[in-house]
Amino acid sequence: MSPNRLQVWFLAARPKTLWAAVAPVIVGVAMAAADGAFVFLTALAALLGAVLIQIGTNLANDYADFKTGADAEDRLGPMRVTQAGLVSPAQMKRAIGITFGLAVLDGLYLVAVAGWPVVVIGVLSIAFGLMYTGGPFPLGYHGLGEIFVFVFFGLVAVAGTYYVQALRLTLPVVLAGVAPGLFSVAILAVNNLRDIESDRRSGKRTLAVRYGRVFARAEYVLAVGVASLMPITLMMHRPKPIALAATICLALAARPILHVCRSTDGPTLNGVLAATGLNLLAYSLLFALGWLL
Repeated sequence: MSPNRLQVWFLAARPKTLWAAVAPVIVGVAMAAADGAFVFLTALAALLGAVLIQIGTNLANDYADFKTGADAEDRLGPMRVTQAGLVSPAQMKRAIGITFGLAVLDGLYLVAVAGWPVVVIGVLSIAFGLMYTGGPFPLGYHGLGEIFVFVFFGLVAVAGTYYVQALRLTLPVVLAGVAPGLFSVAILAVNNLRDIESDRRSGKRTLAVRYGRVFARAEYVLAVGVASLMPITLMMHRPKPIALAATICLALAARPILHVCRSTDGPTLNGVLAATGLNLLAYSLLFALGWLL
């Protein structure tokens, strides 16, 4: 049975990836609240903006990969709606414009609250979201995807969420963005490991394509390991011992790490993608709770 229109756009938004947008906002909100700077409407706007930019980036990726032929019928990942013929390229372009347009409207409130730094963050986030797989130099096609996700789904997301509430930044806040960023790098590493053959055929030069499966596996393990242990580093700047509970995520990652190191089949690695996203969420919740207590 074919999916209805709502289901199609739900698939296009890639809901399982949205934890990468939600998790760093949770961290930023918790750190602002711990410093007495929590503002509900501003935090909500930061969350909405992050999710809209993530969805817009996903839609732009769906469109660009279809246009370049990177999404072929033999791909191992979840369905891409443009490639599957469920959405026309013209419809997808309109959806991209609407989604990023809504993100801009949301950002106007944050600009009114926090000023010009939000303009810079918003413009760069949307621009790089479009450039991830689109434009004359698509970042993901040239092995730069990891830098993009680390910066924007880690450092910028946490620091930006904190800033729009507190109107200042601290070193612990900047350091706290490292863990969500690295978890997002791990998600991308699994994705690229799964798609290594189809990416190679389509000319998509991810780090996995450039340096092989061993590199992609090591990238995943290192990213998850360093991310899970970041609370220890943060204790050196501000003693929040309960936040150390987030390090349990290294143990939660044991099974996904084994699958990454041993498997090459699509369904297994898709399961690792989902598990890593949930691990990112678990880390953010545990860290946020520990930082508040």
